[in-house]
Amino acid sequence: MEDEFKYEDYKKTAEWLLSHTKYRPEIAVICGSGLGGLADKLTSLQAFDYNEIPNFPRSTAPGHAGQLVFGYLHGKCCVMMKGRFHPYEGYPLWKVTFPVRVFRLMDVHTLIVTNAAGGLNPEYKVGDVMLIRDHINLAGLSGRNPLRGPNDDRFGERFPPMSNAYDRILRQMAHQIWKEMEQERPLQEGTYVMVGGPNFETIAECQFLQKLGADAVGMSTVPEVIVARHCGIRVFGFSLITNKSILDYESLETANHEEVLVAGTLAAKKLEQLVCTLVENMQPPSEKTF
Repeated sequence: MEDEFKYEDYKKTAEWLLSHTKYRPEIAVICGSGLGGLADKLTSLQAFDYNEIPNFPRSTAPGHAGQLVFGYLHGKCCVMMKGRFHPYEGYPLWKVTFPVRVFRLMDVHTLIVTNAAGGLNPEYKVGDVMLIRDHINLAGLSGRNPLRGPNDDRFGERFPPMSNAYDRILRQMAHQIWKEMEQERPLQEGTYVMVGGPNFETIAECQFLQKLGADAVGMSTVPEVIVARHCGIRVFGFSLITNKSILDYESLETANHEEVLVAGTLAAKKLEQLVCTLVENMQPPSEKTF
């Protein structure tokens, strides 16, 4: 079994990036399936393919370009991942979350996580945006957690709280921005649940997840958020509802990844406006965020 990365491995990657770019990012964005266009909004950008960067995994999921992009968004220095890593690609959780700790060593103070998700809440429609208020770490409840193993105090404490994982102030700011955008549909807010994938969920599984209190379901994001909070990075996250989860045995519909990518393309403009305005108005946290 491959050994987990040590602090020195994260430091090596951070130092390599800092030595190969003039940018010193304060905000990091992880772009989910079909949402990589956010990175194209950066000005004076500089991009690295993942295979250029020491220790970086490779992104193999469709709709994930596999590039780390630096640049400015409304005057704020940002780094964006065009494509993330998933357990279903065969990566252990410590490798899925590797970039987050690298960002911490580069002095990033805020992480914006985005994903494409299936809507479990019957009020949601395809194309809706859901702010993530909370999550259910389904795999983590049975022991699959990116913090499992020896704790490195240089990153964070052994038992980090997750009751405040998604920043309340940034969520409130997003609601105000959405109101000013005058969108036809409301900005949703709810609970995201992560499943392993890569298959879409069965009807019974969707019904089960809905009963747990989940509003949207996807195959990513939660491990990155846990590691970000562990090392004191503030988190804001949203899901784009790209398909309706199938909850009825009489339904002839099926979920597929192509519709996920199409929905991402159609929603790109409003998502870019939301993120750009949020970043423009964002202030650094005044203190450690847990």
